[in-house]
Amino acid sequence: MTLYETKYSVLMSVYYKEKAEYLTESIESMLRQTIKPDEIVIVKDGPLTQELDRVIDKYVNIAPELFTVVPLKKNIGLGLALNEGLKKCRNDLVARMDSDDIALDNRCELQLKEFIKNPRLCIVGTWTCEFYDDPHNIVTYRVVPEKHEDILKFSRRRSPFNHPTVMYRKSAVLKCGGYRNILRKEDIDLFVRMLHNGCLSMNIQEPLLLFRSNEDNFKRRKNWINCKSYIMVIYRFWRSGYSSLFDLIFVIISQILMFISPIWLLKIISNRFLRKKINDV
Repeated sequence: MTLYETKYSVLMSVYYKEKAEYLTESIESMLRQTIKPDEIVIVKDGPLTQELDRVIDKYVNIAPELFTVVPLKKNIGLGLALNEGLKKCRNDLVARMDSDDIALDNRCELQLKEFIKNPRLCIVGTWTCEFYDDPHNIVTYRVVPEKHEDILKFSRRRSPFNHPTVMYRKSAVLKCGGYRNILRKEDIDLFVRMLHNGCLSMNIQEPLLLFRSNEDNFKRRKNWINCKSYIMVIYRFWRSGYSSLFDLIFVIISQILMFISPIWLLKIISNRFLRKKINDV
């Protein structure tokens, strides 16, 4: 099958706190892909605002054959909502997308090329560019390792993929049990289970998605529920023999420090050690 014959679905989840203008930007970025998606699946994770409903209805009315909407009666969280959407995807290759981010026009084309080049691949991610208000004003990059061996090593402590950038095989995700009900860390939990089960992976060494960041992102990172969830995920990895005791101790200490640190210090740590500045890339 040639590149332009390869079909893929886009999988998004939306909940009521999202902004309608951000959702519009996100959808438009997928419609601008140099290789168009065969399907865009949007999960309504519980009742939405009228503004969000209007955005979704507009696109469904324009292209009903392209958009599949999955309404959920109540908000069940990102991971479980994505499971419901994944069931409706008609293609094995699925591109994840968040409802407030912006994909670069060639993102999916470059990912499809990697799947064609190596049919054994199950996950292909990319770097992200992070911005606050203006997508033209990039603040930092989140860089993730390229090769499978380095991804395995990286994943013992941190998520080796930027979740909204990944394109994965639906069959591989379902074979590993899909997303589990883990608050805010459902992505690393899924990815490590896939890696642990022999799924081959890679990250394209380019930033192919504009990630919307703000002060609330830092507040969520230092929230104790978030820190505790991260520790418990790595604890399960240690219990299964995937992560070492040293990895677990490192994560426990780092998450406690993150929880007690003021936001200004957290920003410095994140930008200096967990992200790269433009000049560093």
